Amino acid sequence: MAFLLRYLMQYTTAMLTFFTERAVSVEEVFFLLYLFLSGTIAPLEVFPEPLRTLALLTPFPYLVYLPAALLAGQKVDLFPGVWVMLFWGVAFLLLWRLLWRLGLRHYSGQGA
Repeated sequence: MAFLLRYLMQYTTAMLTFFTERAVSVEEVFFLLYLFLSGTIAPLEVFPEPLRTLALLTPFPYLVYLPAALLAGQKVDLFPGVWVMLFWGVAFLLLWRLLWRLGLRHYSGQGA
């Protein structure tokens, strides 16, 4: 499920290339948020409580932190995490479809 969510997030980010000339910049900001808020750089337990609470509202902890905690055998609230993943999955799916439709209207190809 985390893989599918990550795929939808990346695909939605890729749809922004219809509207910008530097898609790498958007990807770098996305990757920076991913590194810090997913628990890749540091576990979420070391974050201050307000930042940790904010991070748990984003989709990023559910890509790395939740699956790693489950595999490590830590006590994790699984069902709230699954609901948050489903919410973000549906949100990114809808945003992806919207950006695709808007992008096709905005796109103009040039021949050689």
